Amino acid sequence: MAARSAFFTSADDTSSHTRFTPGARAASGWGADHMRGMAVSGALARTAERVVEHRGRTDLIPVRWSIDLFRPTRMQDVDVTATIVREGRRFCLVDVVAEQNGSATARGTAAFAAPSESTSRVWTADDAVAPPDSDGDDQPGDVERFYWDEGRGWLTPGTSPYTSARKAVWHFPIPIVDGEPPSPFSITAAVADVVNAIASVGPDGLAFINTDATVHLSRRPSAGSVGLAMTTRTEHAGLSAATAVVFDRHGAFGQVAASGLANPPIALLHHPFPAEGDVR
Repeated sequence: MAARSAFFTSADDTSSHTRFTPGARAASGWGADHMRGMAVSGALARTAERVVEHRGRTDLIPVRWSIDLFRPTRMQDVDVTATIVREGRRFCLVDVVAEQNGSATARGTAAFAAPSESTSRVWTADDAVAPPDSDGDDQPGDVERFYWDEGRGWLTPGTSPYTSARKAVWHFPIPIVDGEPPSPFSITAAVADVVNAIASVGPDGLAFINTDATVHLSRRPSAGSVGLAMTTRTEHAGLSAATAVVFDRHGAFGQVAASGLANPPIALLHHPFPAEGDVR
């Protein structure tokens, strides 16, 4: 299989700041000059994770990621700065902000906590959909994700779930930066934005744009693909609220929530997986 192209062609790092240069895969379906929410979320999460690693806090794992997409991030260099709000023995809170041309376009908050032993017998839910059959996580070379809808199961690669049924998605990992293996956390943070692609899709296409996404994690994700399966959705007067369970091949490990604003429907984005340097 050809090498996977990344959202960003380069990342100029310091300990708490990164300048990202977008590649073709970062482009959004909402506008030719708009950057995908997945790319923005992945860049901010990568910066937050790196500032914690830079402090040597290998004892902490990510337990929450929240992204606000309050202004379009354009297809040009974007500066991301991380600030540690609080660091303690068992917890660390990091704020990250994306800026272009002196104005903030998005912000994120990452919470990291120290795992421990537990004898809890508290009820837990596992509403995950079984992942698609696979000998691994090698996806077809021309798709980023598989869709699922209730009643039909996993759809043919590249097929959009334009129905009113409950939906799920299985997303293959996309590198954040060319030449750099993405961390399981940054993959999950990027895929969290895709909740909109199952929660806001009906017979007419993608009918809402999400303004945010928040994912809560109970363990570190495994390396590889990440799935989302709808659990709740409400809609009133052009506003929506939705949640989905987050899962990998080892089962459910969190949940993601997002709000949406009604928009004229557009087709779901079906990016190919071109080789590096291919700008299709």
